[in-house]
Amino acid sequence: MSKVEQRYQAAKERYAAIGVDTDHALEKLKGVKISVHCWQGDDVKGFMNPDGELTGGIMATGNYPGAAHTPKELRADLEKAFSLIPGKHKLNLHAIYVDTDEKVDLNEIEPKHFAPWVEWAREQGLGLDFNPTFFSHPMFKDNYTLASPDKEVRDFWVEHGKRTRKIAEYFGRELGQTSINNFWVPDGMKDNPIDRFTPRKRLMEALDEIFAEKLDEKYTREAVESKLFGLGAEAYTVGSHEFYMGYGITRGKLICLDAGHFHPTEMISGKLSSLALFGKGMMLHVSRPVRWDSDHVVLMDDELVEIGRELVRNDLLPHTHIGLDFFDATINRVAAWVVGTRNTQKAFLKAFLEPTAELKKLELENDFTSRMVITEELKDFPYGDVWNYFCEINGVPVGLDWFKEVKSYEKNVLLKR
Repeated sequence: MSKVEQRYQAAKERYAAIGVDTDHALEKLKGVKISVHCWQGDDVKGFMNPDGELTGGIMATGNYPGAAHTPKELRADLEKAFSLIPGKHKLNLHAIYVDTDEKVDLNEIEPKHFAPWVEWAREQGLGLDFNPTFFSHPMFKDNYTLASPDKEVRDFWVEHGKRTRKIAEYFGRELGQTSINNFWVPDGMKDNPIDRFTPRKRLMEALDEIFAEKLDEKYTREAVESKLFGLGAEAYTVGSHEFYMGYGITRGKLICLDAGHFHPTEMISGKLSSLALFGKGMMLHVSRPVRWDSDHVVLMDDELVEIGRELVRNDLLPHTHIGLDFFDATINRVAAWVVGTRNTQKAFLKAFLEPTAELKKLELENDFTSRMVITEELKDFPYGDVWNYFCEINGVPVGLDWFKEVKSYEKNVLLKR
């Protein structure tokens, strides 16, 4: 018996004393798939116009060496990251990550332009999710795409949206895992608008046109994602939380909540139970806001733990798709993926290791003292020993050993690019 397993057996006994089956918790954790975002690996450049300027409120800062410049390099980096993350997961692709020698624009993309990604995902045992790319393009005009008053601009982006649906459907059919196609549109204004209504009406109508054709939800489902504001849209974002909450509920779409897309003190964990009552399902972009910005590497902070608790305590995981969304060019990009994904998994493990049924019973009986005492004591329980065992039985490095592999990969691969 390894030292890791010995520590796990001791932790197992301690958790059993409060009615928690750690083996069952690990089995539940094994079933949680995280959709890891591809754009951390190359700073959201993509492969259509990698030297182009980022627009639409997107900005990656830093110049850490080793960014991927080709699909082959990006896939190699992802393989290294996935080899250090326990379990089998999904990859989230943006439309700009085509893998083709053909010169193609966003309104021309087809499933064939992503065929190498599908073949790779099949070999790796991964699912693929997708995102239309409504930014960093000449047709992102005057800060508008689908909400533009210019019909030519709207038509371009409507066609793009339609084509991404076909690509996501192709992913789902080929890989046997439902592909979530998440729509985020950065349209907005830097300063105070006079008319907030008309752009939202145009956005609603454009989305209705994109989604007019019914696709089999066995293969693909759409999510719609809001944002409070961003670079160049500080005063007004057309696709606000209220807009997409209404749109998602009335159109039967998943509602995507990004942890960094709200007011600095507004937490998405408190929204999950409400949306679950009325929506068809949820998509999460687990990220970390800093001040007004989003998209920082996910750390084990209070909000991440609360997100895990809300989904587990209320049995919302079967109706929720978990994805990551951050990009940091100041640090090793492979390490960023591993830290963010493993932290997200740890947050779910912490929630699985709670005696949830007992805590709910105490609350119903108004025994708030016991509820507080138990939840506070749980903070000192050895969840880390349970996590390390999960890593060991899944064949990935335990503790800081994974970072040694990343540093070796950096020396032998990334720094030679």
